Amino acid sequence: MTSSVVHRDAIDDGFDPHPLRGRFNSAFFAAMDGYIDLQMRKRKRAVFAGLPQTVVELGSGVGANLRYLSTATRLIAIEPNPYMHGRLRRAAARRGVDLEIRDVVAERIDLPDASTDAVISSLVLCTVADPAAVLAEVRRVLRPGGRFSFAEHVGAREHTPTRWVQRALRRPWAWVFEGCSCERDLASTIESAGFASVDIQQYRIHSPFLPFNTHIAGTAIA
Repeated sequence: MTSSVVHRDAIDDGFDPHPLRGRFNSAFFAAMDGYIDLQMRKRKRAVFAGLPQTVVELGSGVGANLRYLSTATRLIAIEPNPYMHGRLRRAAARRGVDLEIRDVVAERIDLPDASTDAVISSLVLCTVADPAAVLAEVRRVLRPGGRFSFAEHVGAREHTPTRWVQRALRRPWAWVFEGCSCERDLASTIESAGFASVDIQQYRIHSPFLPFNTHIAGTAIA
């Protein structure tokens, strides 16, 4: 399958790639791919089922969600971290996915209005600078009736041990994991983003990475 990169000035778009952090995240998520997928597989299978042959993905990373795409899918990957691109290309080639990488931030998706039927994301909205702006872009590029399917890391309920740990570790966690916030109420952000309908399930995984254990998964229809 083919693979290409559409280049933009990612720094001007607000993403400041850090060589050490970028390389670490690429290697970390490649090494942890199987473990993270085991934790999230049930929910991802549900929300990523029946995707069309062309999919836009926010923050494709090293290709964790390629396993949920059918062979010969065209994937438009919004991935501003250049250190992810090599692993993402190789993973797409192994799985027979036609890959196009666009190295822009999700707040400024360089696609026309109403140009796609499906946008997906996982472990992305916790890292972006402005989740509401990203969701506005998702709505803009989706055709009427198109779907946004997601599996995201969110803040735990207030006054719980997990929330205390998330708050205590928020600064080092954010630096290491490219801005990831442990405390975002992304369910409310998605529900208030103007989609025609939203279906969200909250769930918890059980990993030694305690700040990472609270999640949502669902689909929003434009």
